[in-house]
Amino acid sequence: MKNLFEATAIKNMKLKNRFFKAAVWEGLATEDGHMTEELFHIYEELARGGIGTIFTGYAFVEKNEQPNPGMMGIYDDSFLQEYQKLTNMVHSNGANIVMQIVYGGSMTHLVPPSSIIWGPSNIKNELTGVVPVEMSKEDIRYLVKSYGKAAARVKQAGFDGVEIHAAHGYLLSQFLNPYYNVRTDEYGGSIKNRARIVLEVFEEIRDVVGKEFPIFIKINSEDFTRDGLTSEESIEVSKILEKAGIDGIEVSGGDESNLSVNKEGLGPARTKIAISKDRESYFREHATRLAQEINIPVILTGGNRHIEVMDEILNSTNILYFALGRPMISEPDLINKWASGDCKAPRCVSCNQCYKIYGRRCIFDQKK
Repeated sequence: MKNLFEATAIKNMKLKNRFFKAAVWEGLATEDGHMTEELFHIYEELARGGIGTIFTGYAFVEKNEQPNPGMMGIYDDSFLQEYQKLTNMVHSNGANIVMQIVYGGSMTHLVPPSSIIWGPSNIKNELTGVVPVEMSKEDIRYLVKSYGKAAARVKQAGFDGVEIHAAHGYLLSQFLNPYYNVRTDEYGGSIKNRARIVLEVFEEIRDVVGKEFPIFIKINSEDFTRDGLTSEESIEVSKILEKAGIDGIEVSGGDESNLSVNKEGLGPARTKIAISKDRESYFREHATRLAQEINIPVILTGGNRHIEVMDEILNSTNILYFALGRPMISEPDLINKWASGDCKAPRCVSCNQCYKIYGRRCIFDQKK
């Protein structure tokens, strides 16, 4: 039997357990994306709390395009020293840390928005109302290079790997989505064409970080919209990336720019899942199928709560790792509790009130 607390390895990254901290935008960085003491403290709590590997909140790769306020940046070398301090601290506490990088596109909540926002096509974002500028092929080449330069900094700063954010309605996710991508060139049409920029980003990153540095991608299981990315297409994209040499797929889901997805609770951070264990791990079906069809690690995120549920999934499917977001916000030391034998349900009830609190803190910790 496989064990949630056994040591494994992905390339040259050794993992002390099968738990990842899922990426969450903390909103605590400076206006231009630099670290703060509050942000450093959050990662220190996590590293001390027993998690095997941390996915950071997303970091923007282009100085002139920031999707959200208070998010981390990785667009130039001014970040190297502070991130080296961060990675050294995490490693000293026995954990790994992987930086998630992103270009946001029209899925922006920055007020006012960045002056120029690119998209696969100039389709208005249903949630934000932003109409992006359709990317030229020159723009695409430039952005691909920006991802590569960002990943080089990630490696130089001592991170254990890099994750490409291609989910939840951000730019790379929009390229995969035929609603937002109506291009008629080699970047539009078939799923192979729509995935072309994602593949090019991966290949650029691989060229600059080398063969042994782990590269992950976060991708929707499906968009849960009538005209969006389907489960079958998502698996096809994952197979393309596996063939190219990517090291792991994190499965999420839901195009958050779609109003019906938000209204119907089909996004990545669903509520009311604490009602029943049957509501947990809600991207399990797709991840199970994906893990049967590819031979690289699949990381399941979204609604992972009870340790016994994850143990059952681990030993009945080919899914190898589990990412937790909101439970780790509520209890940064949750994994240490479980490792000590205290395997009760996490305190988190998936109310999503943490998203309304400064620093993404649990509502149970707020002063009355």
